[in-house]
Amino acid sequence: MEALVSSCVVLPCSFKYPAQQQPSSRIKAMWHMKDNKEEFIYHNDPTKVLDNFKGRTKLIGSLGDLNCSLEIDEVKNHDNGPYCFRVELETSKIDKYSFVHNCVTINMIEQASKPELHAEMSVQEGQSTVFRCSVRHTCPSHQPTLSWNHSGKTIMSYKDIGHGKWEAESLLTFTPTKEDNHKSITCTVKYHGSVRGEMQATQPIFVKEQATLNHIIIPAISSLGAALLVGLLCFFVVKRYK
Repeated sequence: MEALVSSCVVLPCSFKYPAQQQPSSRIKAMWHMKDNKEEFIYHNDPTKVLDNFKGRTKLIGSLGDLNCSLEIDEVKNHDNGPYCFRVELETSKIDKYSFVHNCVTINMIEQASKPELHAEMSVQEGQSTVFRCSVRHTCPSHQPTLSWNHSGKTIMSYKDIGHGKWEAESLLTFTPTKEDNHKSITCTVKYHGSVRGEMQATQPIFVKEQATLNHIIIPAISSLGAALLVGLLCFFVVKRYK
């Protein structure tokens, strides 16, 4: 797993146990340090959570649906783990299960990378153009937002790309004018938390001017005039030497 320092991260988690499936209210869940099962980063009883994790962790899945996903907020550069999940059922004192062979280690990312901006540098005046901007992240509970420095129709979407990673994408659609020529399109990302790093991606655009009636008529008249002039000169030259 990867996590962006100062933002948040969700550790995706699902589990099974041999006993009869129980509702969330009858399941006690814990996340603990791998080296010490009594050092909890999450516990049903908040007083048992380590001081440096208090108020920063919460389950975002339903235990009754066997979802034990954990959110860690305000990620610190020492929140590496590894962390393990443990569950206890209220049905019996022996129904306790520790998943110490499936613990999670987090790789810390100190600074954000700039968004990826995809677009044609050369666009046609008067024709609708689409610009795409995207970032990858590991905190679906607090999705990043993407904004543009140009007006137009925007569509924001999010998708799970697997292994705990998500992609946020924004599409900007607008019709370029000649005033847009040599201007820059900028996409800006805003993450949850006080994240550092490159937050903008910029690309210049060059607008190919749309052909107008004047562009067609004037060259045509010029060509016709030149042809008539050459024709007249040839006529007078031929007439002179007859």
